[in-house]
Amino acid sequence: MDITRFEDTIAAVSTPPGRSGIGIVRLSGPSALQIAADVFRPANPRRNPLTQPTYTLSYGHVLDDELIVDEVLLTVMRAPSSYTTQDVVEINCHGGIVAVRRTLELVLHRGARLADPGEFTKRAYYFGRIDLAQAEAVADVINAQTEHSRRAAMAQLSGHLSEAVNGLREGILSLLARMEAAVDFFEEGLELPDHEQTATAISDLREQVADLLGTAEQGRLLRDGLQVAIVGRPNVGKSSLLNALLRSDRAIVTPIPGTTRDVIEDSRNIAGIPVRLLDTAGMRSTDSVVEAEGVRRSEQAMADADLVLLVIDTSEALTTRDEELLRDALRRTIVVMNKEDLPACVTAETVTTLTSAPQIWISARDGTHLQDLEQAISDTVWAGGSGDVTDTIVTNVRHKTALQQADEALTRAGDALDSGYSEEFIAADLREALASLDEIVGNFVPEQILDRIFAEFCIGK
Repeated sequence: MDITRFEDTIAAVSTPPGRSGIGIVRLSGPSALQIAADVFRPANPRRNPLTQPTYTLSYGHVLDDELIVDEVLLTVMRAPSSYTTQDVVEINCHGGIVAVRRTLELVLHRGARLADPGEFTKRAYYFGRIDLAQAEAVADVINAQTEHSRRAAMAQLSGHLSEAVNGLREGILSLLARMEAAVDFFEEGLELPDHEQTATAISDLREQVADLLGTAEQGRLLRDGLQVAIVGRPNVGKSSLLNALLRSDRAIVTPIPGTTRDVIEDSRNIAGIPVRLLDTAGMRSTDSVVEAEGVRRSEQAMADADLVLLVIDTSEALTTRDEELLRDALRRTIVVMNKEDLPACVTAETVTTLTSAPQIWISARDGTHLQDLEQAISDTVWAGGSGDVTDTIVTNVRHKTALQQADEALTRAGDALDSGYSEEFIAADLREALASLDEIVGNFVPEQILDRIFAEFCIGK
């Protein structure tokens, strides 16, 4: 890591581009206060950024020489009590492109450097205000699509995951200390750790890791969203169902089979879960090259989906294709018995003989029992739980991978203990587990991994 870059004073626009109420230019670094003083004229001369108290706002103007660029409010946050632990200044301009851009140009001209993506948060991590898991949670809070996503990200930002990981680290370090001390001072008569106590300690650590890993799938869905494929033979109401779930006429609906020839995607928040809905082409054999490609894409969408909504037209008898789709229903499938507003030609019992997947009877046309389907979609994420994000949830694939590696190392340590290997071998496996956990909180992380993590941030955060 090039530490000298953290000695620069950086600046960036911290708000999205475009018209808005305000636009914020943020500075951080040893010269932040002086640069701000060079471009800002306070209405009250005693409120100069160099003397302005921390955590206060001053009213004034940004000047280009003597030309007023904008009427602004300026915030000062002095080191070490700031986001980056350095001196931080935020200039609150009128929203829009021109005034904000000109203000940024002025502070850059006065000696600030344009910040790299995520550099403000990277400095907060480097100077110890937050660990790496918390730094990643900052991006997750920004990118959260639903209230549940935000809560999960805030729990991580608040340190819940870090506390759990550091608890595991302390357990491993304690075990390592006893084991290595016994080896180092064996000749002085220090006894080796009790076999049963060591085995129990390793088993307890593995259980804690397993508890965290058990939340990873739920966490992934909260962070990245649930991909739901709507499938079925032609003209069973797939596009009508998409429109009903979206509460809009997103897909064209006609009585003509094969109207949908490509996958149509759109997103919606369902019960606090970000859901990406995919309306697919009707599953049937066809001589049309275009429709055949649509069917192929439908099959791929079905294979990639987290959840499949298999739509059956209950106003018609089951066809051979319906039966094939029901028999082949994947583990995460909900059978949507559509058109219940019409006389039924299919019974729930008949479908049950073909698949064990749950059935929801609805009418996509008039919205009857649509809330039952939405609840069933939500239940696939919460698995019968309360749906309240209060506990530690692993939402990041990087964290999941590190926990899996830690579990593998702990398993090897337990196996080595049971096989009678010497303490040096067991300690080596424990150190590997410790290194994997260190990667989560950022104690020892290669520079290229850090660069990749922070490159995903927006400039200005």
